[in-house]
Parts: sequence; structure tokens; C-alpha cells
Amino acid sequence: MNRKTLVLTAAAALLTPALAACGSATGGGAGDGAIVVGTTDRYEAADYAPAPLDPAYAYDAGAWNILRQTLQTLMHVPRGGGQPVPEAASECRFTDQGNESYRCTLRPGLKFANGDALTAEDVKFSIDRVLGIKDENGPVGLLSTLDTVETKGEDQVVFHLKAPDATFPYKLSTPAAAIVNSKDYDARRLREGFEVDGSGPYTMTAEVKDNQLVRAVFTKNEHYQGDLKPQNDKVELRTFEDSAAMGRALEDGDIHMMSRTLSPDQIEQMSASPKKGVKLVPMPGLEIRYLAFNTEAKPVDQKAVRQAVAALVDRNELINKAYGKSALPLYSLVPSSIGGHVNSFYNKYGDGDTAAAARLLRDAGVKTPVKLTLHYTTDHYGDGTAVEFETLKSQLNDSKLFDVTVQGTPWSTYRPAQKKGEFAAYGLGWFPDFQDADNFVGPFLEKDNFLGTAYANSTVRGKLLPESRRAGDRTDAAPALAQIQDIVAEDVPVLPLWQAKQYVAARDGITGVEWSVNSISDLQLWELGSGVSG
Repeated sequence: MNRKTLVLTAAAALLTPALAACGSATGGGAGDGAIVVGTTDRYEAADYAPAPLDPAYAYDAGAWNILRQTLQTLMHVPRGGGQPVPEAASECRFTDQGNESYRCTLRPGLKFANGDALTAEDVKFSIDRVLGIKDENGPVGLLSTLDTVETKGEDQVVFHLKAPDATFPYKLSTPAAAIVNSKDYDARRLREGFEVDGSGPYTMTAEVKDNQLVRAVFTKNEHYQGDLKPQNDKVELRTFEDSAAMGRALEDGDIHMMSRTLSPDQIEQMSASPKKGVKLVPMPGLEIRYLAFNTEAKPVDQKAVRQAVAALVDRNELINKAYGKSALPLYSLVPSSIGGHVNSFYNKYGDGDTAAAARLLRDAGVKTPVKLTLHYTTDHYGDGTAVEFETLKSQLNDSKLFDVTVQGTPWSTYRPAQKKGEFAAYGLGWFPDFQDADNFVGPFLEKDNFLGTAYANSTVRGKLLPESRRAGDRTDAAPALAQIQDIVAEDVPVLPLWQAKQYVAARDGITGVEWSVNSISDLQLWELGSGVSG
């Protein structure tokens, strides 16, 4: 998630007409009694991303936050986390001891929002469509272990896997496996624009201004049959330019809740001096941030250079200067709160060790200072990013081992350039697709990985990842996962920096706030209600 990227785009000619009855996108209260949620996620039109809300294309936290409200999946992760449970399905299970065949039975009476019946053929069509389109920006990699999809009658679907994959139920809970209607979606082409149609708890209408989606209005789907229990009839997701504007809207009563992303300063202020009628709600979070390296680009094609960067970074100073209470140091791609985590980078490099970095470069015969540009996006990950990269620059340059410059680029240019391999060293974030260590290593290390990196480790790809996925009891996967994390720390194709804490803020009278965002940063708007909150 992606996860991931966070810009939504579309051709202007295909954009849904603006709503007439929802008020201003930047001021005024909600119309029609809707609960209004603010976000700083950007949804903008651009040629390079024509199908932002097509599940065969969308692979970012912002898009998935819309798809999860509107499209159904066979499974979903319950509000408190844990193992996936049936959603559009009534039952799903592995039918063999090797975790290579997975069968789901659909709930009776499933319908799309337009009233069309939803059958096993629609499930097969939807999954086959993602695999067939195989968009390079899309989530098809999540289905890499899937071989074929078979239907048995109108209500049973059997997934035949290429190799054992105990995480497959989690993957069926993501929008990569969302169910769509063949009347609305072409089997071979992406659906351009902001329209989305499915069988989820809500239908969605988009308001667009200047080629940007500024408001998404979710209305309860009267045909919905599933495991979720919506606590409202209408929710509005409203976008803001920055956290400050979103905060003012909350204080003025123009919105009821602010979600991603509160700034570090807002979190500090709300913690120290709570405002009457507004509550700050902390939540577990699994978002991570990291530096990534194009291992074919100079000077980071030399492992010693990447290792020296890893030794020099002081995560605690970085967090104190840029993020305060909203982040924790991270010494592995796998967050500390996920089973199987190992502090591999701390064990190998510690924090801010100039002597170790000098030794690594000297032993490899690398001439110093090493010239390096660190790239970051200026408008994608929140207010602390520029400070974060200036701090990284200072840490590396203060060692006298590096001569670092930083360069910020708007996301609409940044992500395509990164995918083309134009950056040697660059910052990205990851919002997991599901809560398992596999989702913090596989997407970075498999073939056709999320980064588009040339880095490949045959032991990881050929032995350790398959071995970890055979473990139905996920604790049995820990040894293989530990080896993967140690290999990443040795080779440093990516350098984990920090793990986010999550916060939302809401006005009194809104219930379900504590369940409205789960640990992988998915909005669960169906949990919100109006009433007396604690």
C-alpha cells in the first residue's frame, strides 16, 4: 500500500461532473448530514496515471482508501486485526496440507450496487483481469503465487497456487482481489477516470476541480451483503492542500475528523494543549520510511558505499528533528510490532558510527568524500520530509566521508523518474497491504518488485521467501524471515529509517473514531457514526 504511491490521476474529459449539493471543497459544513473526513492525500489528474481507481492499476494508500469503501473482497481483516475472515465469502479455506489450493464459497444473494447478481464468474473475471492487464504500476505482484482460478457452480471459486502461500488469504483481502462487474470493466483495458462501481458498503460520487478529485461522497449501498456493518448512511472524504488547512477546518467545524496526515507540530500541540470539543486519538501504525538505492547507479553500485550510509545514519536524531512523537526508529524492513522482526541493521551498524563507515570505505578502496545526491518528493509524504533529508545530508557530510546534496521533486515527476532508474538514492514510504512480515520483504525483493530495482538475491528469491510462505503457522516462518532481514542489512538495497505512529483527530459527537483507521493505514469509514462519543 503502497504501499506505495499516493497520487491519483485521470484524463480530464473522463472526470465525473462536480456535485452540486455538497458545499465548498475548502469550507462550509457537510451537506445531507454526511460525516466529513479530511485528508491531505492528493488525487490529481496527469497523463502518466490514467486509471487511478481501477483495481488493476491502483496500488497506493489513497486509492485503496476509496476502493475499500466501494469494492468487495472475498476476505477482510477484522477491525482489531488478526487473521482474515470472510467478507463477500461465507467460507474460505485451504483444501490441502501444502497450502496450494484455496476454496471460497460466496454468500447467498450477493449483488452489485446496480442490482446485478454477483457470482463466482465475477470473482474469476476480476482476478484474471488483474493478472491479464499486468500493469507495471499495479498490484499484480501480490498475486504472483496464483496460477489459475476455477469456478464450481455459481457460488464456489478455487484458487490454484504455483507454490505454497500461507499468506494468500491476506492477499484476497486487498483491493488487488476486488470484485468488479464485467459490464463496467473491460477484461483487457484499464477503466480511466475516477469512476468506481462494485458491491461494497458504499457507492461513490466524485467532485473534481482543476483536474483534482477534491471530494468523494460515499452513500450507503442498499444492495450490500457482507460482513461489514456500516454505522452511517453517508460519509464525505474531503481533500486539503496541507495539514494546517485541514486542522483549521476541524477547529471551525467544517469537518468532523482529520486523518492522514497530521503534522508533527499538530500532534505536539494537541497532546500538550487539547482544544475543547476535539480529541486526538493515537493508533498503532505500520507505515515505514526508507532510503532505497539503485544498485546499478554510481556511486551506490558499490556495496561499501551503501553500507557506509547505513552506518552513519542516526535515526534518533533524525526523528527528533523531523517527526517528534509521530515516529520510532526502525532497524529492519519489518516493523518492530510485526512477528518475525529482527533489528538487523542495528546489530550490524548501530547508529551514527563514523569510524565504522570510514573503515568500510577504506577497506573497499573507495575514495572520499563520496559525492551523492539524495532525492525526495516535496509534496507527497507530509511536512517533515524536507527536514528529514536535510538532517540526513548533515549527518553524512559531517562525517567528512560524503559530499551530499539533496534534491526535492514533485511527486508527479518523482515517481516516474524513480521507476526509470534516474535516481541513485531516493526516499519512499511503504504502507503495507496486509499485516504480515512477508508484505514488508517480498514486495522489495521479488522479481518485478515495487521499486523496479535491479537488486536480486538468489537465496532470498529461490529459497527463503518460498520457505517462509509454506508456514501456515506464521511463527514457523520466523527463521527464514530473520535470514532475509540479515541479508538486506548486509547488502543494503534499502535502508529502513523509521516507523510511523498514527494519529487522527475528531470532534466530539463522532463515534467509532478508534476503529476508523486500522494498523495498515486503511480508512474504515463504515465504522464512523454520529452520537455521544467517549
